[in-house]
This record gives sequence, C-alpha cells and structure tokens, in this order.
Amino acid sequence: MEEGYTNTWEWGVGEFMTSVSALDEQLRAGRKALRTLPGALLLGSTGARLWADYVEPVPGFAGRFDFIHKVNIPLLYKVTCSLAASFEPCRTEWRPSHLRMDYEDGRVTLKERKFISWDDCAVSCQTWTNRSGEELVLRLETDGSRFAERDGNELFGTFEIPHYSFDVAGAIAASDPELLKGLRIAPGETRQLVICAALGIAGADDRGLLRERAAAYAQSGLDAEQTAARHSAEYERWFEQAPAFRSSDALLNRTWTYRWFLLRHNLADPRYGHLPYPLFYEGRSHKKSKRPFAKGGWEFSKLINLSVPLHLMDARWYHDPVYCEGALRNMDASLGEDGLYRCLTVDEIMHSFANFSCWAAYQLYLVHRNKDTMAKLLPSLKRQIEGWKRIHGSDRDELMIEYKHTRTGKEYQPSYWYFHDYPRNPKDKSTYTHLKRVDRSVYHYLNTLGVAELCAVVGDPDEAAFRRLADRIRRDILAKMWDEESQFFYDLHYETDEKALVKNIVGIYPGWAQMIDDRYDGMIEHLFDPAQFHTSCPFPSVAADCPAYSKEGGWMGHFVKGRNGCVWDGPTWPYTNSIALDALAKESKRRGHRFDSHFAHYLREYAFLHFQQRDLERPGLVEHYNSETGEPLSDEQEYNHSYFIDLVISHVAGLAVGRDGIALDPLDIGLDYFRLDRLRVAGRELAITYRKPGAPVPGELAGLGEGYRLYADGKLVFASGGLCRTALTWRELDAVP
Repeated sequence: MEEGYTNTWEWGVGEFMTSVSALDEQLRAGRKALRTLPGALLLGSTGARLWADYVEPVPGFAGRFDFIHKVNIPLLYKVTCSLAASFEPCRTEWRPSHLRMDYEDGRVTLKERKFISWDDCAVSCQTWTNRSGEELVLRLETDGSRFAERDGNELFGTFEIPHYSFDVAGAIAASDPELLKGLRIAPGETRQLVICAALGIAGADDRGLLRERAAAYAQSGLDAEQTAARHSAEYERWFEQAPAFRSSDALLNRTWTYRWFLLRHNLADPRYGHLPYPLFYEGRSHKKSKRPFAKGGWEFSKLINLSVPLHLMDARWYHDPVYCEGALRNMDASLGEDGLYRCLTVDEIMHSFANFSCWAAYQLYLVHRNKDTMAKLLPSLKRQIEGWKRIHGSDRDELMIEYKHTRTGKEYQPSYWYFHDYPRNPKDKSTYTHLKRVDRSVYHYLNTLGVAELCAVVGDPDEAAFRRLADRIRRDILAKMWDEESQFFYDLHYETDEKALVKNIVGIYPGWAQMIDDRYDGMIEHLFDPAQFHTSCPFPSVAADCPAYSKEGGWMGHFVKGRNGCVWDGPTWPYTNSIALDALAKESKRRGHRFDSHFAHYLREYAFLHFQQRDLERPGLVEHYNSETGEPLSDEQEYNHSYFIDLVISHVAGLAVGRDGIALDPLDIGLDYFRLDRLRVAGRELAITYRKPGAPVPGELAGLGEGYRLYADGKLVFASGGLCRTALTWRELDAVP
C-alpha cells in the first residue's frame, strides 16, 4: 500500500501496539489557531454531527462547539487544577485526528490528547503529574445549568438550541468518577484520565445510548495513550478507500494528502430533517458571530448547492460513492417549489445558486457506474434544466440571465456595475444591471449535456432533445459572448446584449466546458498577462486592468462587506482557480501541449494557497486571498469550495474516463516520477506510473518502471517510453492477458 495510507495500528486482548499514524505525521502542524482569535485552537477531527469551531487552551472541551449546524455551545466540560489557574503558555500540536496540548511548570505537568469521534463523542485523554510538594486536586466542570442531572458516575443534560428544531442531549463519563467531586493526586504521582461527552438529538438519542457511547471511551479499560492511539487508527481507516499519489514534488504530495483530509473534515451525516443522507459541508468554521447559543452571520455548515459539484469532482474518486450520492439525494428529496436544487439546513429549504450539479452527477456515474442511482435522480436533474430556462431564460436566445449578483456565488463582480460606471455605492440596486452571465450559461450547457448523457445511459428517449438544447446553448455562447477584437468572453446586458467589457475570470469558462475550437485560440493567453490575471497570487477574480479591481476585496476604496467580506472584484479564490486550471489544462491538450509549463506553474501556486505562509508544515485553506500578496483575507480554515484531487488525476496522471473506456493524456509538469494507484474506476483497479529515464526514486518506489505506464487489476496494459496520449476501450483493457 502507498505510504500515507498504510494502517500501522494493531490491538488485541492483553496487547496494544502503537506506531506513528502516517496521516497525522504527514500533516501535523504546530500551533494552529484562528487569525482573528489567536487563542482559539483548531481541531481537525469531526463527528457525523458534532465538531469544534475552536477549542480554548484548557484541558477538556471549552470554546465553541456545533451540532449539525452552527449552534455555538461554549462548554461541554473542562478540568480545573488546584495548582494551575491558567494553562498558558502551552505547547500545542495540531494533527488531523487529534490536538495535542502539553503544559509544564514547576508544580504540574499535563499532557492532553483531545479529539471528536465520528460517533459524536468529545474525548479528552489526559496525563497529569504532580511535581509539587502539596496535593493536587482535579475537578470536572460542566455547564451546571444544563448538565444538572447525575446518574451514578455519569452526568446528563440538554442544550436548548433556540434557532433550530432540535435540542442537543449529552452524557458525560470519566474513567475515574472521583473527578466529579475532586480527584486528589499526591506529590510525585502520575495519573491518566479519559473523559468523554457523547452528544445526540434530544428525544431521538435516548439516555442509554448516550451513556453507552460515552462509556465506550471513558470506561473501555484502555489508558489515555491507548485511547488516543485507537482513535487515530480508526480515523485513518477512512483514508484507505482513497487513491494514493506520490511524486517527486513534495508540494503536490502534501497538498494531495491535505485535500483528502479536507473532505473528511467537512464530511457530515446529520440523519435529520432535510438532510437525511451524508454530504460534504462547504466549511465548518464560523463566519462572523461566535456569540454563545446564537446562529448569527453566514453559516458554511449546511448543504450549499453551489459547492456540491466541486465536492463531487474530487470525492467521486473515493471508493465508496455514498457521500457524493448523499448530497444529490438530499437535494432531490427537498426540491424548491420551482423544482430547483437548493441550499438546505435540516429545517429550511433555502435559495438556489448557479451550479453544475447535473454535469458533476454524470462525472460521478463515469467512475462508479451507479446506473440505478442515476435513474432515480434523472427526473429531478431534468427539472434543473427546465427550471433554469423558466426562471433565468431569455425569449431571444438560450443564455441565462442572472438577476441577483450573489446567485452565481461571485457577488460584486464588476460587470454588474459596468453600465453604471462602477458607482461608489454598489449596494444601491439601481446602480447595477442584470446580466446574461458567462458562468451561469456555461453551467447550463454542461448540465444539459450531462442530462443528455445520463439519458443515454438509462435509455431515456429525451436524450436527443437535451443534446439539441446543449447545441443551441453552445451556439449562443460562442456567437454572442465572444469578442473577436479582445479575444475574450463577456457578460451581456440582459435586454440589449451589449457586452459588459469586464474581463471576469469566468470569461475562460467556455474553454473549461470544451466548447471552443481554434477560432478562439487567444482566450486562454489572458491568464498569462501580468496586466490581467498573472498577478503574484493568481488568478484574480477580475483582470487587474479593470477600473474596479481591488486586490484585497474592497469596493472603490472602501470595504462594503467588512475587512474579510467576499467581494469578487480582484481577490483570488480557490473556487475559480480549480476551474481555471482545468480550463488551462484542457486548452493545453487541445493546442498540442503548448501550455504545460504554464499549468505546472499555476498548479503549484494554487497548491501553495493550502499552506499558511507557504509553509508545508502549516496546512490550512481559506475562502479567498489577496491577489498580489497571497495574504489570506478570510479566517474560515479548512474551506471546502474548490477541487484539486481531480486536477492531479485528470491532468498530471492524465486519466479521462468515458462511457466506453478511458483515455490517457498527461501534461508534462516537470516531474521526475509519480505513482497514482488504488484508483477504482468502473469496477477496475487502476494504477498509473511515470518515471523519467534515469531519474532516481526513493527506496519505497525502487520497483517503479521507467516511462509512462497503466496497470489494470495488477496487469500492465499500456507502456510508453515517455508521457503520451492513448485511448483504450473497456474491452481492450479486459482483453490483456
């Protein structure tokens, strides 16, 4: 198995072997805290419903905790110490599966390992040493107004959540019940403790179940170190169903691993209300408000239909499609009154963003061949096309009109204000113009084409009609939105079709959708122009020569949404970087691989956004960045609104999956070697390897053959002396002896 995904933990009766978790070692960081709250420590592990926005530097779980959605619970429990009023300064080390906190002074030593398990248990594993000459007393403290009931050695309580239909029930158990009244540790003595708070939905998860879950950690018979080790092993098992990638570029390797962590960190399974199926959240950090038991501000921890297709592009390569299918099934089960897929909380069906979910659903099918699932989803996928035409369509063409500048997820993009000469106050609705948008129209094209392909898969007679519609959409985008003189695609005035001559980053989306030919060869070169998109931190959301361009996200000199607000008039977003890189790679292949070196540069720049201060020892991706300096402009860590894994598989390794087979067409990004394996496609296990002739490789890859190779189910099915293009049908793959 590939390094980074090998499970090295074993335990049995009377024996417990510990080793180093490969994932934790690869991504471990030092002190990882919110930029806006330096004392707010981050926690990598998350439960199906429970997670921490942040934890305070105290033993236990104080900070801000959420259940299903943002609820801002300030305290689950903490341990107080008679010999230490504060645990700062302390040493902390963030790891994907847990947080380590170590504190030491002349009187007391504390070593804590804390995590949240997938079954929604907040577990603190503590080792205390009394270094003083007096007795040390430890006490377990909770929110006494809520955890007011005691039954034997457990505490029980309920958190009332005023802004959702559920309340949160909890049970707390400790390995030593003396903690509840005061545990005394003699001078020179060392004690290990395990404390667990199990949380669930009040009225649905009964007391016995909560007690059982809490006791499974606190009273398992394992000590603190063993409990933490067992959790790390269980956490890492999820990653065993992910493909493995290793190359000569440490930056790409680390980013690949972090991106799989990003999916796991944002994985949720609410099993309640409008979210009965698993899904990926766009993020788990709080935007704005952190007031106790208050919802306030924007919330990323819900189904946001804008980000669903971005999740699917990466997560479709996971061996189990349940998470990708779950997001689609949630939207399918809770269509809006207009038939559109919408943002969802467990209680509310919200607005709909522009998105390419129908196309992403087809990409999911190509990997997993989940025909029955797609047949069930197809009626609602069709309704997306019909709904978009009804709500956003024009009676003169097949282009899509956007009436609210927020609904493509790119609020305050300057083209909306082009026809009013970029007024100082963009919040005045009379100063912006509805537009026929390039991004929404391209999404509409891809969605229509995806539905046509799925109709073909299930034998639906509407295939031909959807293909004809896709052709008309493509024709209108190319005929009306392209400007021959400037070689770019532009948004249009919704009534007059006059071009809004603003080079938004979405102007290259037709290349991403592969709807262009050599008549449009000047389009992608705009990315390489320092006066436009080739800034120090590429790619800005609008070209730098736009009069409204602002690298840090203000509008014409003032911050209309605050210092960290989302304004698409210049900052760099991972969201559009992933699509722009996809477009660049496809254009490079279409034009004889002439842009491979450009793709290599921009892919690495995009990868660096995943690490604070470009330091590979400090992983952390946020929503948007200053396009000149690379400074993070938001403080929502582990932000999951882009894709990267698919770029590596599709363009670095070169794999494209079709209905009848696969094609290989890698870009040469200057690697000496790579190995992509544990890749499951259409019921087959594939591996793609490359080694430049004569290039040295590390010992664990010593058997890597030279040249470019494809393996299917362990058999070599294609080999070439160098990177090249080839195509194989499923029948040809299976015929290899």
